[in-house]
Amino acid sequence: MQKPEPMKDQVPWATIGLVLLWYGTNIGVLLLNKYLLSNYGFKYPVFLTMCHMTACSLLSYAAIAFMKVVPMQSIKSKRQFLKISALSAVFCFSVVLGNVSLRFLPVSFNQAIGATTPFFTAVFAYLMSNKREAWLTYATLVPVVAGVIIASRSEPSFHLFGFIMCVSATAARAFKSVLQGILLSSEGEKLNSMNLLMYMAPIAVVILLPATLLMEENVIGNTIALARNDIKIVWYLLFNSSLAYFVNLTNFLVTKRTSALTLQVLGNAKGAVAVVVSILIFKNPVSIIGMIGYLFTVMGVVLYSEAKKRYG
Repeated sequence: MQKPEPMKDQVPWATIGLVLLWYGTNIGVLLLNKYLLSNYGFKYPVFLTMCHMTACSLLSYAAIAFMKVVPMQSIKSKRQFLKISALSAVFCFSVVLGNVSLRFLPVSFNQAIGATTPFFTAVFAYLMSNKREAWLTYATLVPVVAGVIIASRSEPSFHLFGFIMCVSATAARAFKSVLQGILLSSEGEKLNSMNLLMYMAPIAVVILLPATLLMEENVIGNTIALARNDIKIVWYLLFNSSLAYFVNLTNFLVTKRTSALTLQVLGNAKGAVAVVVSILIFKNPVSIIGMIGYLFTVMGVVLYSEAKKRYG
């Protein structure tokens, strides 16, 4: 009698591929933003954000309406539309500030500050909805903040304005996530992230267009003049804007295949990968103490995720 062959573990290649694609788009858009705004000299972060939002508007509609990536969800009331508009304004604010910070800070330090998002999320959740966490969960936020303080004090490329912009962007991202939970909490108003992006992105374009024209003088004329001298800027902007959409798409698909908690863990690792890649590409100086500070922050975020999983 033949023994049954042991079943071979199937490798989830599709999930691994999606995670790698998510890493690639996330790190790619971050590095390309840095290159354009700092190294290339394209000093228009608001216009760049508007390009991102325009691509997200067009591509998200195409993905939902034609490719059926997710079922189309409709806005059911004026009140829901106003809530989405408020979220869009905060979202715009966070992305613009993040792009502004990349003009002045290296990607490695930008990622270290961005890792403090759980701290701001816990603060806003308490202030806005009186949501309290277990004391151990709050304790894990100490190394998150301490790590950034250590990294800031020893960052060779520290820039005060860039630092303020990056902290503000991180706080705005956390504020948006808490606000989203409050505003779209009822079952009738909940939208999946892809539909929410489809409605938020065009509202963001409407907000960003006058802001671009007011804050970045003659940006359209200067970009056209730049394109005449170097056509590569057109391809950079098109590729960069498309990547910005695929960051959101791959984020959604990875969450769907795994879980929000797995995404959080993968996100921590992604931040570390982005730091290493950016240092290799841009060769920005880093200090040992600064890297220790960043490791402190990442360790705190990992502990925070574990505490949230255990204590809710």
